[in-house]
Amino acid sequence: MRNRSLTSRILLNVLAWSIVFVIAFPLVWMILTSVKPQFELFRIPPTILPQEVTFEHYHRVLVETPFLKYFRNSVILAVGTTVLVIVIATLGAHSLVRFSYPGRERLAQLVLFTYLLPSVVLIIPLYLLMVWLGIANTLFSLMLAYTTFALPFALWLLRSFMQGIPQDLEAAALVDGASRMEAFVDVILPQAVPGIISTALFTFILAWNEYLYALVLVNTDEARPLTTGVMNMLITAFNIEWSLLMAASVMMSLPVIIVFALLQKHLTRGFGAGGVKG
Repeated sequence: MRNRSLTSRILLNVLAWSIVFVIAFPLVWMILTSVKPQFELFRIPPTILPQEVTFEHYHRVLVETPFLKYFRNSVILAVGTTVLVIVIATLGAHSLVRFSYPGRERLAQLVLFTYLLPSVVLIIPLYLLMVWLGIANTLFSLMLAYTTFALPFALWLLRSFMQGIPQDLEAAALVDGASRMEAFVDVILPQAVPGIISTALFTFILAWNEYLYALVLVNTDEARPLTTGVMNMLITAFNIEWSLLMAASVMMSLPVIIVFALLQKHLTRGFGAGGVKG
């Protein structure tokens, strides 16, 4: 029995590390390719480790291309969308959990149903709406568009966190003389912080990596995010700058990796809290 247990543990570890290797290999290959000299990229047979390390590609991306402008646009979009979604989703989730009114459950189901709609279905209506409002080809128009598909899931996710907060805490604050808003800010929000951080991280990654809406709704360099800007400047009908593309992709991935690493503890705690009902 002990030998069987040891064998099973070894097999599980081998399987787990094999899955990690398969998932991490594209990222490792991207990083190694970004520091290879140009002549090594098309060598046959290909080499995994670079024979000579160079950071020329990073310098060219930062100096010779509008990468930093696209990076600034992506930061503004991701942060702005996250703040907008979290504010609306937190208030909406609290309403769905704490207030009783006709059609409350139907409304929650309708919100989830909108998340299941394909993104392409909303592109034309959103574009026409942006043109009618006079905000087409702006960062604000993309921020609103990102909110349409990030908000339903964020609202549904925060609703489950709000349901896990004991209602007695809010009732006690109201009995002590606090207003509804004071009870929400002083009692509900501190309890919901893990869920809010988890939802914010999900929204940030979703907005940072979005490509389809940015491709269709924005046609000017002044409002392009990284996802479409990098493709526009490094991929043409006649050539693909693979070395620069890999360097740009590494720098695009860094903010998400850093944010995820910093908030990983809160993310795990948030998902655990969301599964507990009060």
